[in-house]
Amino acid sequence: FAAFFTRAYDFIRMAAISRADLRLSGSHAGVSIGEDGPSQMALEDIAMMRAVHGSTVLYPCDGNSTVALVAAMADLPGISYIRTTREKTPAVYGAGETFPVGGSKTLRSSETDRVTLVGAGITVHEALGAAEALAADGIAARVLDCYSIKPIDAEALRTASSETGLVVTIEDHWVEGGLGDAVLEALAADGILSGRVIKIAVTQMPGSGTPEELRDWAGISADAIAGTVRSLLR
Repeated sequence: FAAFFTRAYDFIRMAAISRADLRLSGSHAGVSIGEDGPSQMALEDIAMMRAVHGSTVLYPCDGNSTVALVAAMADLPGISYIRTTREKTPAVYGAGETFPVGGSKTLRSSETDRVTLVGAGITVHEALGAAEALAADGIAARVLDCYSIKPIDAEALRTASSETGLVVTIEDHWVEGGLGDAVLEALAADGILSGRVIKIAVTQMPGSGTPEELRDWAGISADAIAGTVRSLLR
């Protein structure tokens, strides 16, 4: 369980100081674990692992990308962390597709996109669902899978921000220190931050429920994302 890396964080930190090569995998992350409740929900793990010097943080959205990124981790120096999802998720990618560390995948785009939805892991599926709902309203949405959170694909993010003007990040994680902050840091790295960036994340202490109920409660379900985007574009 990713939540229990909090107990080992001193050892992870010291491993980085010792310049050790260490590969870590954390499962059952976020409110999406459902009924187990907040004591078992890793909601700070991405922030925690991003803060480790020289670390790599990965968050695949399906089985095929997980296989590829686990293999990529084997050759990485330093501390590498891969976050995985408890739920069964549909395949987004085909077997054998490549996932360079530091890259991303654009899953949906057009010349008329008015917003970019940035997800990782479980929220990629919710972002795709939101894009479908928005399309029914005549709102074109780009969907970006940031499977590599550190290092992050700054070039793809800058392009998306420039072309759509609105970037919405969606994460099953506390609002502090996760995907949204990684995106903001990448966009602001050159000292020029244009367009709008809105972070959708977990902001209140969750309870117990089904994964679907909890994602909707947190505002990171497809319907909730679509509703937020509609209000932003009014």
